Amino acid sequence: MKTKFSADLRLARRKAGYTQADIAAMLCDHQSVVSALEKGDQRPDLDQIITLSVIYRRSFESFFAERMEKCTRRLKRRLKHLPAHVRETAHTFNRAASLKSLHERLANPISHGGA
Repeated sequence: MKTKFSADLRLARRKAGYTQADIAAMLCDHQSVVSALEKGDQRPDLDQIITLSVIYRRSFESFFAERMEKCTRRLKRRLKHLPAHVRETAHTFNRAASLKSLHERLANPISHGGA
């Protein structure tokens, strides 16, 4: 299943002039894994994400923009279901400020650049 991530990954590789075999060697994996990542048939694990980010000088967010948007929408919906009033204790002292900051970040997402 082709995704924006898989298309971006393939484009970044081609733009850099690497072959799938090159990327496979850098990931310490088989070329078929790179092919599956670029086709969207497989999701990368955390080590692969970090390695690909270093190889292509791309942030995690730039590779996963569509996933970040989906998770952001889901988080916005979930925030509506938090308890409105929580007893203030030493453990919840920063809750209101943290929730306010989170609401602001979700309302004004930072755009992340790509390659």
